[in-house]
Amino acid sequence: QVQLMESGGGLVQAGESLRLSCAASGSFSSINAVGWYRQAPGKQRELVARMRSDGSTNYADSVKGRFTISRENAKNTVYLQMNGLKPEDTAVYYCYAEVYIRGYYGYWGQGTQVTVSS
Repeated sequence: QVQLMESGGGLVQAGESLRLSCAASGSFSSINAVGWYRQAPGKQRELVARMRSDGSTNYADSVKGRFTISRENAKNTVYLQMNGLKPEDTAVYYCYAEVYIRGYYGYWGQGTQVTVSS
């Protein structure tokens, strides 16, 4: 069983910063791709940022230059540094990880709420 535990969400004012963390635990050989997604009320879940095992990244256009995804392999942890937050960033943020257990499998975290007030 693989678990992803997110933390770091909260209520902030526009222009402030937050850092989300996602720690993976359980029995797996390695973590391949990791990513952060978000879902605002009444909207579909969307990709925010993704990092492949080679370190390459891609971001949603709406967060480029403001958000940064990073990972600490020794701790099986992925981060999302969010700067210059805007009210439209308000959503539940989900961590995603593709882990290797005799094959690649994707897992989701439970989500953490980020609310940005104007």
